[in-house]
Amino acid sequence: MTAIPFSLTGVRTGTSGLERTAWALLVAAVAAVQLSTSISQGLLVGAFLAWGGMLARRTLRFEAPPYFLPMLVYVGFTLLSCVFSIDPARSLDRARQLSWFLAVPVVYSLARGPRASRMMTVILSVGALSATFGIVQFAVLHYDSLGQRPVGTLSHWMTYSGQLMLVLCAVGGRLIFSDKGRIWPALVAPALLVALELTLTRSAWVGVSVAVGMLLMMRDLRLAAGLPVVGALIFALAPDTVASRMLSTFDMQDATNRDRVAMSRAGLAIIAEHPLTGAGPNMIPTVYPKYRTTDAVRMNTPHLHNNLVQIAAERGLPALAAWLWFIGALVLHLARLLRSGSRVLAATAIACVGAMLTAGLFEYNFGDSEFLMLFLVMVTLPSAERQDAPVDADA
Repeated sequence: MTAIPFSLTGVRTGTSGLERTAWALLVAAVAAVQLSTSISQGLLVGAFLAWGGMLARRTLRFEAPPYFLPMLVYVGFTLLSCVFSIDPARSLDRARQLSWFLAVPVVYSLARGPRASRMMTVILSVGALSATFGIVQFAVLHYDSLGQRPVGTLSHWMTYSGQLMLVLCAVGGRLIFSDKGRIWPALVAPALLVALELTLTRSAWVGVSVAVGMLLMMRDLRLAAGLPVVGALIFALAPDTVASRMLSTFDMQDATNRDRVAMSRAGLAIIAEHPLTGAGPNMIPTVYPKYRTTDAVRMNTPHLHNNLVQIAAERGLPALAAWLWFIGALVLHLARLLRSGSRVLAATAIACVGAMLTAGLFEYNFGDSEFLMLFLVMVTLPSAERQDAPVDADA
């Protein structure tokens, strides 16, 4: 397995108290990301600082999986777009989100060996708790309409549904690829599926459908033949509100569908006028009224509800090319891990990528900090698993 070995420090000699602290903070941060953004970010900063202390003490060598290089190129083009932004200060403030990309080398260094599977168990378990709370919101607190949907303990249903989508990838990975430990994911799967349904978020529904299809095909291509039957059963058993929302996915008279098409047209116009550096991160709300087409439903929008269009419009085509390079390098790396034996975590990570890309055709999920952090952790765990376990891995 190829990694990026930045030889800035000495070689790891064993597990230290600082490493145990960094690991504990990282686990807590990953657990908290599905519950509280502020708490999770604070814990993650603590993990970053402890990890940085290990580098400074030369007890750890800076390493990262091969897809970290295109991530750095993407960061570089993003910072360049900030310089040429309509409002550089505002764009640079938004670009602080790029610091969460450090989660990749931190997870790669700390979640080694059996720790990787344990961290995925933490993600799955907290996801089950979050799903249960969302169901209670729907059934008891009347979060049961498009204007007020279940959000768990987060601030928005799109973030909540996106995280549920990723956790369902972990459930599917274990149920389909694991030879043991299937009882817990089987027990929590119904709650996660019901909670996701109740969010009424069509992009996440499509993302999960694609992810499950990918998992089945990776296991045995013939298994995918049962997907239409499962989809029909879900539709038949769904509440009227959910069934109606499912049908609206294919209705081009639906206001949100028409508005997303209008946003894409506006995005293409922005790209045509700012092809190299885009309008600047966080500039879409400012420039959208200028490029808004007459068939648009909303006067303004915080983003363009499409990863590809959004990245190109606010950061430029070179940044989009770097992002596509990152996705391609990530998938190739995960495919190699899948063939070499890391089947459960690698298959889960590939499903996460498929879900993110599919849902990202209708939602700018890569720009959602809470979703992005969980995504980066989950796709890095297969690489971390292949690393040598720390001396006291049970710590």
